[in-house]
Amino acid sequence: MKKKLLRAGSYVLVAALATFITLAIVGSQGALEQTKLEQLESLILERFIGEADQTAMEDAAAEAMVDSLGDRWSYYIPASEYETHMEQMNNAYVGVGITISQTEDQEGFLVMEVNESGPAQEAGLQVEDLLIRVAGTDVREMTMEEVRNLVRGEEGTFVTMTVLRQGEVMEFSVERRTVQTVVASAQMLDNNIGLVTIENFDSRCAEETIAAIETLLEAGAEMLIFDVRNNPGGYASELVKVLDYLLPEGEVFHTVTYDGKEDIDYSDEECLELPMAVLVNENSYSAAEFFAAAMSEYEAAVIVGEQTSGKGYFQYTYQLSDGSAVGLSVGKYYTPEGENLQDVGITPDIHVMVDEETLQQIYYGYLEPEEDPQIQAAVKALLEQK
Repeated sequence: MKKKLLRAGSYVLVAALATFITLAIVGSQGALEQTKLEQLESLILERFIGEADQTAMEDAAAEAMVDSLGDRWSYYIPASEYETHMEQMNNAYVGVGITISQTEDQEGFLVMEVNESGPAQEAGLQVEDLLIRVAGTDVREMTMEEVRNLVRGEEGTFVTMTVLRQGEVMEFSVERRTVQTVVASAQMLDNNIGLVTIENFDSRCAEETIAAIETLLEAGAEMLIFDVRNNPGGYASELVKVLDYLLPEGEVFHTVTYDGKEDIDYSDEECLELPMAVLVNENSYSAAEFFAAAMSEYEAAVIVGEQTSGKGYFQYTYQLSDGSAVGLSVGKYYTPEGENLQDVGITPDIHVMVDEETLQQIYYGYLEPEEDPQIQAAVKALLEQK
C-alpha cells in the first residue's frame, strides 16, 4: 500500500512539474504567437540583471538581419540617422555649408570645402581652417557625428565656430540655413574642352548637369568630359533624363523588380553630337556605372580611368514604424544592351591607375585638371578623335 501511495504521489509530482514547465515556457497567452526575436527581446527586457537599451538591441538585430542577406548593397538606417540620409538624397540640409575631415592627430577638424555663397563663406570661414570649438564646446576629441550635431540646428539660428588659421584663433558667428549642395559643375579646359563633374544622381542631378553642359556649349566647348569618379549613384529617373539629353533614340535603361515587373526607358531622337569622354574609378557606383555603360554602348563616349565597383542591384527605402528604415535590394539594372553589372562593373577603354594620394586629391578636389592624369588621358583621347 505504501508503494502504491508513493507511486501515485510521484505521478502527481511529475504532472505538477510538467504543468509548471509548460506555464513557464508559455508565460502568457500570447507568447506562442511571438517570433523568436520578440521572445528574446521580452526575456532580456524583463529578466536581464543589467541595463538593457531597447533601441540599441533592436537596431543591432535589424542590422544583423540585413547583413545576413549577404548583399553589400542592402543597408539598415537607424532612426537617428534617417534625417541625414534623406538630406543626402535631397542634396540639401540645414547647416552652415562646410565639409570637414578629422585630422589624424585629433587636433581638430580640417575644413575641406566651403560652399560657394553659403552661410559659412559669408561669415568668413575658409578652406584649411582648423575647427576646434563649436558653440563654445571643444570638439577635438569628438566624432564626426557629434560635431555635425553641434553645428546643425534650427534654420535661422546662429552658431559660434572657432577655428585656427595659420596659428591664429578666430571666431565666427554663422547662420544655420538650408544649404543646397552642388550636384553638377562646369569648367572649361584648354582646346575648347568642357569638363562636367557630376557628384551624384540624386535630386536635381539632371537639371544641374544639363545646365552645366549648356553653359559650356555657350562658352564654345567643342568636346566634353563627364567626371563620375567617386559618384555613388542615385535615382534612376535622374540618370534617364541625362541620358535622354545626350543620346539618340533608343533604349537607355532597363529594370526588373523582385516580382518580375520590367520597366524600359527610352531616349528621343534629339541628342548631343560631340566627341565625349567619361571618367570612372573604383568608387563609381550604380547610376554612375550605368551612365558610363550607356555612353559606351551607344559609342557616344570613350571611357577613361579604372574598373568600377559593379553595383547592378537597386534599392527601395522602406521606413519602419520607429522611424528607422531599410534600403533593400529589390531589383536589377540592365544596360541598353541588356548587361547587368553586378560584381562586374565597367572596364575602361583607356585604363589609367592613380596612387592613393592622388585618389584623395581627386576626391577632395585638390588636383587641378592639368595635374590629373585621368583627365589628361581623356583630353588626349578626345584630341585624337578631332
